[in-house]
Amino acid sequence: MSANVSQSDTSTPPDFDGLLRRLSGRIPAHCILTRSEDTRPYECDGLSLYRQAPPVVILPEDEAQIIEVVQACRAFNIPIVPRGAGTGLSGGAMPHPRGVLLGVSKLNRILQVNPESATAVVEPGVRNLAISEAAAAVGLYYAPDPSSQIACSIGGNIAENSGGVHCLKYGLTIHNVLRVRVVTMDGDVVEFGSEAPDSPGLDLLAAFIGSEGMLGIVTQATVKLIPVPRCARVIMASFPTVEAAGDAVANVIATGIVPAGLEMMDKRATHMVEPFVNAGYDLDAEAILLCESDGTPEEVEDEIQRMNAVFAAAGASRLQVSATEEERERFWAGRKNAFPAAGRVSPDYYCMDGTIPRRHLARVLKAIADMEIEYGLRCANVFHAGDGNLHPLILFDANIPEEVERAEKFGAAILELCVEVGGTVTGEHGVGIEKINQMCVQFSRQELDFFLSLKKGFDPQGLLNPEKVIPTLARCAEYGRMHVHAGELRFPDIPRF
Repeated sequence: MSANVSQSDTSTPPDFDGLLRRLSGRIPAHCILTRSEDTRPYECDGLSLYRQAPPVVILPEDEAQIIEVVQACRAFNIPIVPRGAGTGLSGGAMPHPRGVLLGVSKLNRILQVNPESATAVVEPGVRNLAISEAAAAVGLYYAPDPSSQIACSIGGNIAENSGGVHCLKYGLTIHNVLRVRVVTMDGDVVEFGSEAPDSPGLDLLAAFIGSEGMLGIVTQATVKLIPVPRCARVIMASFPTVEAAGDAVANVIATGIVPAGLEMMDKRATHMVEPFVNAGYDLDAEAILLCESDGTPEEVEDEIQRMNAVFAAAGASRLQVSATEEERERFWAGRKNAFPAAGRVSPDYYCMDGTIPRRHLARVLKAIADMEIEYGLRCANVFHAGDGNLHPLILFDANIPEEVERAEKFGAAILELCVEVGGTVTGEHGVGIEKINQMCVQFSRQELDFFLSLKKGFDPQGLLNPEKVIPTLARCAEYGRMHVHAGELRFPDIPRF
């Protein structure tokens, strides 16, 4: 490793007994889990392909208890893996075999909703949707809306820089969080950001959001709220080919329109979702776009007409505009339930997350279709078309080891194609353990060393979420020579599902 970030000592067993003795009386007994039947539910996040039962799970109830745990783990040189709601899809919260899994789900209070400043102050365990529910009484809401928003928590959203179907117009988590309060690995409490338009010094808030629990543990966040739109309507546009739908996306943006949401689903995805949700999707179309406009009734009417004209010119075979709020919500419910719907048609699915320039949508989707033949697996495409964030769902059976390997290789090929066309290996799911090899494809050695130096500045002992840190020089060289599949892990004793 060129930039030395010390990792936890693996030559001697971790002293969990000593750790628990130190924490006795400082952390309530019911907040510490050590029995296998209690820790097993924490063995993975939403990426269930990889699992590791944590030796110890600690669920603090406030910031003071988090500080106690951090200081104790630092004293005993024991790694910590922070965890929110566990809905992440890259293995970022998968436990370390020699460490403590620290869950923040009990820090779940909404401390303040301030209509004057249009902000809310929340703890990290607060569910994403709960913020909007609390702010609705004053006509405000929190814009980022991941598909898992009924379950995912704001702490995890900050760790992964989550987006959602409305991120095209309203931005990702990084654009909607003003300030975070963080416990560092030294046990210090620091704050990044400000409620003011800017804050002095380096923009450490931007560095922290999306850092996947490697730089510190969030204990409080101040988020931006925006007014609930007076009106919102959705166009469901059907297309005879996936390529035509991809071109239509680029054409909408080229007109200068910024839709509130612009999502795409191919035919396999709509056929997967419709029996599950009854969203009213056009099952004859090879692809559909869901395009939303919000604002005043007059603004929405004008935008809908303009977008309909663009879609018609791009070859749309059918255009349907939501007539009621109930129908609008039903259209979105289908898109947001694409992942659970996959469980009805396949024993397992592997959800990828890459981002590409919009102009290459048609090319990349055609390439993914060719990869289905190459790897002998089906793939349903659902994604944030407006900002080029792809979420291909690779369908496979984890009971067949050879299918697992093909699914991993299929996913790696998609991510590397994203890089090839000028995109990135992740849009909102994070790197975790899933994409660690593709970091070698995305970034140069000098860039990786810079990332390591930032990690070292926050966590010199390398105890926060270790083994998921940027790859070593040897690992990148190995990947270049052998092109190992995406699931190969740096610590070998983690069983695959």
